[in-house]
Amino acid sequence: MSNEPYYPPLSPVSTGLRGCCPRCGRGRLFDGFLTTAKSCRSCGLDYSFFDSGDGPAVFIIIIVGFVVVALALVVEVAYQPPYWVHAALWLPLALILSLGLLRPAKGILLCQQYRTKAEEGRHSAS
Repeated sequence: MSNEPYYPPLSPVSTGLRGCCPRCGRGRLFDGFLTTAKSCRSCGLDYSFFDSGDGPAVFIIIIVGFVVVALALVVEVAYQPPYWVHAALWLPLALILSLGLLRPAKGILLCQQYRTKAEEGRHSAS
């Protein structure tokens, strides 16, 4: 029998949203706002294999862009405000939504990467 502790499978969404370790669910996933920690302080999982790339940012750009443009079109058609009102409304909203959604999106993608054992592609010499 193995002496390794058993870690039940955890939901990548719940652990990613909370910024927790994808293996134990207790340790912290991030050291800074978007900086991934070196390893889990609770279970010791090494986070060096994580690589989210630009995936979270691309998803957030598409989602926030759709929401902001849709709202701007609705406000323009309904009220026809001057351009400075659009700038005062939509620039801060886009910034707040982007920054607010980026960390949870990165956490979810990193936890999904752990769950599916995703790794960098390799070429075989055949």
